[in-house]
Order: sequence, then C-alpha cells, then structure tokens
Amino acid sequence: MKKSEIKFEIDLDEKNIPEKIYWDATDSPSGKLTETKALSVSLWDPKQKNTMRIDLWAKDMTVDEMKQFCIETLGGMADTIKNSTGDEVMSDEIKSLCTKLVKHVQEESKK
Repeated sequence: MKKSEIKFEIDLDEKNIPEKIYWDATDSPSGKLTETKALSVSLWDPKQKNTMRIDLWAKDMTVDEMKQFCIETLGGMADTIKNSTGDEVMSDEIKSLCTKLVKHVQEESKK
C-alpha cells in the first residue's frame, strides 16, 4: 500500500500568531517546503459525527486575500459535494453563494 504525507510548519511570533506557514507533501513536485499565507483543513470524526477544523493564516495576509481565499475554498467545496455525492442542487447553491460574495467584495472595493 502506498502512503502519502502532508506536512505543515508554522513559524509563530511571541503571541503564537502565525508569521510564516510552510507546507510540503510526499507527491509534491517541488519536494521542499513551500510558503503559503493560509491553510484550512477539515477532518471528519466518524465516532463523534462532527468536523474538526484547523484554520491558520499568516499575519501579513491582507483582508482582500483572506476574502478571496474563503470564496475559493467554498467554491472548491461545491465541486467536492458534486463529485462525492452527485448532489447538484447543493453544489449549485454553494456556487450561487460564491457569486454573491464575489459581487459583495467587488462592491466593497469600489468604496
């Protein structure tokens, strides 16, 4: 059986706020730690029947970048739900929300 590993390294400041975030994976083409500004990991606990989450972002990530990251993460979830369950209604509703959020962010940036 093949195994794969995903690794995260977080540089924290004196208040334990992430300054730098790095990641690497067994199958990554770079084969080395790569810097990122944010990560969001969700884990399903089958015993408790709930989701555990890890959300981290570097303190120099801008508000606009964070909003884009969240919208794109939701959009990815729309694809995940469609591919994993075939539920096109749920997928379309999530995509619709993403479209509304993009418009909201665009309107905000005009102010």
